[in-house]
Amino acid sequence: MTNQQPKTAYIETYDLVIIGGGINGTGIARDAAGRGLKVLLCEQHDLAEHTSSASSKLIHGGLRYLEHYEFGLVRRALQEREVLLRAAPHIIWPLRFVMPHVEHLRPTWMIRAGLFLYDHLARRTILPASRGIDFASHPAGKPLKTFIKKGFEYSDGWVYDARLVVLNAMDAQAHGATIMTRTKVTQAVRSENLWQLTYESSENHLTIERTVCARVVVNAAGPWAAELLQTTLNTTSTHRLRQVKGSHIVVKKVFDHPYAYIFQHTDQRIVFAIPYENDFTLIGTTDVDYHGDIGQVEIDDAEVSYLVNVMDEYFKHPLPRDHIVATYAGVRPFLEDNHGDPAAVTRDYLLDLDTHAAPVLSVFGGKITTFRRLAEDALSKIAQVLPISETCWTANKPLPGGDIPNADFSMFLGQQTARYAWLSESLVKHYARLYGTRMDVFLDGLSEMNELGQELSPRLYAVEVDYLMKHEWARSAQDVLWRRTKLGLYADDISTARLTAYMQQVMEHTHG
Repeated sequence: MTNQQPKTAYIETYDLVIIGGGINGTGIARDAAGRGLKVLLCEQHDLAEHTSSASSKLIHGGLRYLEHYEFGLVRRALQEREVLLRAAPHIIWPLRFVMPHVEHLRPTWMIRAGLFLYDHLARRTILPASRGIDFASHPAGKPLKTFIKKGFEYSDGWVYDARLVVLNAMDAQAHGATIMTRTKVTQAVRSENLWQLTYESSENHLTIERTVCARVVVNAAGPWAAELLQTTLNTTSTHRLRQVKGSHIVVKKVFDHPYAYIFQHTDQRIVFAIPYENDFTLIGTTDVDYHGDIGQVEIDDAEVSYLVNVMDEYFKHPLPRDHIVATYAGVRPFLEDNHGDPAAVTRDYLLDLDTHAAPVLSVFGGKITTFRRLAEDALSKIAQVLPISETCWTANKPLPGGDIPNADFSMFLGQQTARYAWLSESLVKHYARLYGTRMDVFLDGLSEMNELGQELSPRLYAVEVDYLMKHEWARSAQDVLWRRTKLGLYADDISTARLTAYMQQVMEHTHG
């Protein structure tokens, strides 16, 4: 900390400068902007480029956290599950899970007790209750080995995780926030009442440096939170993060029914196998302590073997390695609780408000399901140092594209299929799922396929790319193919290069 007073003349001052464009940063930006605060969010890369796009894509209470007595966390997550299913029915929807029962791993009474708690810890109006099942007559039984006779079925939610981040950023912007991607805070000067921050922003091969002031800094840098405090904000915290890598594999479709599996393993962990993008199965996750470069995290061979072996324990047909079509890994910044097993480290969060001088609020831990509640708690903390509205507003407001009557996606899809009858049903569903009501922004007024523009990559037309660049901060092929959509699963090197060239041309024309 320094006693140097920031020079504020001709420098724009924000109530909040949020560092980090993952789910927590964008969630806080949305809530704060909606309460009238002047907000700037800086993300050094793309929105959701790291941890927030590397999840298991689930909005869930965390059934296995009950074993670690995390009842409060599970309860809050289950409450949020209901809120989010209504707020974004286009990108979040119910998913039914089946758990094959293996007696020597967990006894029947324990699973029944856990599912009973899961059904009743929070009010449930959308999702059906759990039940026991016989795999001889259940559709999910067919691919399983014959020794697996009984199991259980329960509900949770699926989410397009990276899109959830983008929608929060869009709503924050709609409420007046400034969202800056590819923008890194490089220097911070702290006085008694104000932060002076310098950031570098990259756009179309140009680097621009600017200085702003902030009444409060929010450190939502995820895995970089501790490093940001020490090296840029020049302060410290008594709380420590434990970096745990979680990895997933995407394989050719393993089963042909709509249920997801939750498999128990001999190490007491669980592994999900989830229907993914129509033609694939998503398998994960691992829990491995990580000490490497956070920006370059990748799955390793031991993790691949772990996930494949779990699948082979349960399914009749072994999973060939050459059926793996994609992998991803992320570092999850859990709050250190000195637990030996990475899988047992708490998924709860902690908000640390440092008021020794100009305030800084640091976000430690958390999970995607509870991001909205975390944002509310963050604003309650900030209200200690800034005069802001105490009115919580996000619980009953849909995210962009989610303003679907009664949150009834099936009805909405039927209406859109009829409205855009000139499109294939699969393409209408693709647009409806990703963009909800906002698909009308780029489709309204069109009446035939050639008006969608060039097919830049399989299933990806120029009109969608133009929309993503204009409204959703997409700047690279990777942004479009893997975070705004999952069409990277169908792309090859040639189509990726074609998309890159097209986007570069658009950006040069825009900034020309």
